[in-house]
Amino acid sequence: MKHSDFYIGLEFLGRAGFRWRCTDVGTRTIIAIQVDKNDPNWYQGPPFIAKEVVFDEKDIPHCFLTETEAITSAIREHNTSGHPGYPSEAVFRMMDERSAHHYPHKGVLRFDRKRADGEILHPYAGRKEGDTWIISLYLPFQNVYDSMPESDFIALPRASAEDIRARVDS
Repeated sequence: MKHSDFYIGLEFLGRAGFRWRCTDVGTRTIIAIQVDKNDPNWYQGPPFIAKEVVFDEKDIPHCFLTETEAITSAIREHNTSGHPGYPSEAVFRMMDERSAHHYPHKGVLRFDRKRADGEILHPYAGRKEGDTWIISLYLPFQNVYDSMPESDFIALPRASAEDIRARVDS
């Protein structure tokens, strides 16, 4: 979807197929509540009992009006992105490490980054070492793990779809 498709009251599917209801449209974001309760009292507002969540420029293109649109988009992305994905062993390791450490800067973990050599770095956890936060990384094209100081990681450019295709071709 595009930002201009949203209006207050619109129900849509977000990532992982959860149903959401738009509660506000901002200049570059939308706000929504998850529609997951049978009791309509959860959805009276504003203000709402249900937690309102911000959808930004990264989230909005992954919203859909129907399940068919969501499935079609997922298939198209899988067939065209070139991203190697995450083997189950890597997913379990990433989940274990993320749950083992309380990392307060969750936004850092939202975006893959690109190293100067073109390698894609997927952040999945953070841990404190002395006074420094260390970001745990998975390199999906090499199926290896690495880490780096948070300040170095966030200084790298965000990885784009073009960066992933370029990495496939290298």
